Amino acid sequence: MTGIRALIVDDEALARERIRTLLAVAPDVSVVGECTGGREAVEAVLAQRPDLMFLDVQMPDLDGFGVLEAVAGDWMPAVVFVTAYDEYALRAFDVHALDYVLKPIEPDRFARALAQVRARLGDARDQRLVDLLDALARRETPLDRVVIRTRDRVSLLKPGDIDWIEADGKRVRLHVGRETHVVRQQLGNLERRLAGHGFVRVHRSAIVNVDRIRHLEPWFHGEYVILLADGTRLTSSAAHSEALHRMIQGAP
Repeated sequence: MTGIRALIVDDEALARERIRTLLAVAPDVSVVGECTGGREAVEAVLAQRPDLMFLDVQMPDLDGFGVLEAVAGDWMPAVVFVTAYDEYALRAFDVHALDYVLKPIEPDRFARALAQVRARLGDARDQRLVDLLDALARRETPLDRVVIRTRDRVSLLKPGDIDWIEADGKRVRLHVGRETHVVRQQLGNLERRLAGHGFVRVHRSAIVNVDRIRHLEPWFHGEYVILLADGTRLTSSAAHSEALHRMIQGAP
């Protein structure tokens, strides 16, 4: 394939320098510009029409997702998000980013991201643009996968495989059989997006996959003791027991 023209977008000078340094050993990639903010990035994309954009998420004037919305109707490069925050990975994959790389950037991880770029840039750009526009239009769609990040890989977890989820500060713990995965997400956000998959809030700090409930035991003040299929016992709070009560009564 012909050379890849890349645009670097990050408000941190050290981050831009790091990406530029890592690209120096990739002879097939040339940097056509660097931007320190989202609005500058929009102008650069429309003017330069790069093949690839390394894009930060959090920027002071316009965030990375705002950049994509602004250029989607005209020109859409391949996108690799580069950020210090893993909480945006779900949205990144929703808008069909090729990869999501966490700072500080490790050379091996960056090399794998470039490999994905090289493999995918041969695809029809028009189809990628259609997919992206469709994803942006859908916005708050039910969640059909949860992104699990480890040191060297990204895994996609089906909601139906999750037994229950508990809040842990600004993160949540996903209980999947004997495994537990920590994800930087707010429990309330996951509750809304997983509602269509049969999850119900039972406590301010927990939501449960209804299909994993073995039985319910009435407790004090309208609360329930919940026994899950794996033997986990949870207690619902009075404020969140109504959904369980409706389930028992068979009401819609």
